[in-house]
Amino acid sequence: MTVDRDDPAGRVAAHHRAGSGTARIGYPIGVRGVRVVARRQLTPRMLRLTLGGPALADFHTYQADDHVKIVFPDPDGTRRDPVPDGRGMLDWPRPLPTTRKYTVRRYNPATNELDLDFVLHDGGVASTWAATAAVGDDVTIAGPPGAKAFPHTYDHYVLAVDATALPAVARWLEEAPADVSAHLVAEVDDAAERGYPLAPRDRVAVTWLVREGTGSTLAEEVRSLRLPAGRTFLFAAGEATDIRPLRAWSRDRLDSLITGYWKRGIAGLED
Repeated sequence: MTVDRDDPAGRVAAHHRAGSGTARIGYPIGVRGVRVVARRQLTPRMLRLTLGGPALADFHTYQADDHVKIVFPDPDGTRRDPVPDGRGMLDWPRPLPTTRKYTVRRYNPATNELDLDFVLHDGGVASTWAATAAVGDDVTIAGPPGAKAFPHTYDHYVLAVDATALPAVARWLEEAPADVSAHLVAEVDDAAERGYPLAPRDRVAVTWLVREGTGSTLAEEVRSLRLPAGRTFLFAAGEATDIRPLRAWSRDRLDSLITGYWKRGIAGLED
């Protein structure tokens, strides 16, 4: 089957059906002015904001860990948003405005609504904004820039994440085949965060780890798993240092997508 290279939805779907490994597939990148239309507290530390508006009518998102950048105004309130360059990319002002990346948890094209889930914590630019954002507030988002797509054709999946990547895993479980085989290892800072909603799957095992201080046992737990026969794919995302050991562990052993979503002590990590 031939797939139009200008059709990102078709290209991602084809890779999901019959690809191997990870494929980078670009999307036309948009800048959209939207509004907060709903708030929902999912767990004590996870807040969902639903964004909506007609600007979302042509929104592109086809892979579970797609993300947008929230573009914040300057401290004096001045907006310096990027603008489309006419070639499917963006022109950004200099110096760059403050931005933070957030996973697209859900997009509903019928209602032009987008869900973003925020881990609430002290001092974060986006967390502070989300905690006080009211229904009706305006916000600018840019992206998603494209997919790092991996197929639905592996015999088994290992999903190794902290709280920041739970939205990506939750979306992946919803969109994966109903009979998918997987083991999710999720590390959170508080036992109450185990209430984050995940789609039930008969062949998906879930292991919750509760972090003690800044120490992580995520990589150790994943490396101790007994993998079934067949091809296994590893998706690991979260704090960059915590998941780093999985890069060496998976090399020459598993196909993988490993992404540092954030790093202690560094604001706005770009991995």
